[in-house]
Amino acid sequence: MAPSTPVSMAAKLSLLLLLVAVLVIGSEAISKGRKLKETKMVFYMHDYETGTNISAIPVAGNPLKKWFILEFGTIIAIDDAATVAIERNSTQIARLQGMYVNSAKDGTDLHWLVSIVFTNKAYNGSTLEIQGANREFQKYREVSVVSGTGLFRFARGYATLETVLLDLDNLNAIVRWNLTVLHY
Repeated sequence: MAPSTPVSMAAKLSLLLLLVAVLVIGSEAISKGRKLKETKMVFYMHDYETGTNISAIPVAGNPLKKWFILEFGTIIAIDDAATVAIERNSTQIARLQGMYVNSAKDGTDLHWLVSIVFTNKAYNGSTLEIQGANREFQKYREVSVVSGTGLFRFARGYATLETVLLDLDNLNAIVRWNLTVLHY
């Protein structure tokens, strides 16, 4: 073993104070002059695995089973429209792009990794990053807002999801999102 060099208590304290100063100055620089804002919005996600406008497609899964949303291990890539009303042809405000993985052996949980890419005038070019467990057969469930860009820089929050239309025969769904986001 190499001999250890003792570090004085004064040196340790100086290093700790320096670290605290850097953290304080850094956090002030990030939020200086900016007040935390809250944004709430409601939209409808249209997730279609069949039909003329497919927006969700299985890309990987158990090689011994059919790849679909209710099968454990299936990974689905999505590019779903988000609209202001339940009707598919209502005004689009965003695209939900990313993937979800069926991560429960009984098929009841989708783990989401999704970007909400805003296309409407108010938030165009901004994004929100969503992550979390979507227990798809519960009436209401929450996923986390873990980050954002543009107008939603440093975002955090949550979304409450409710499936308002579920067509298991054709693997299509419409999900209502109640989104609450804190951001600068």
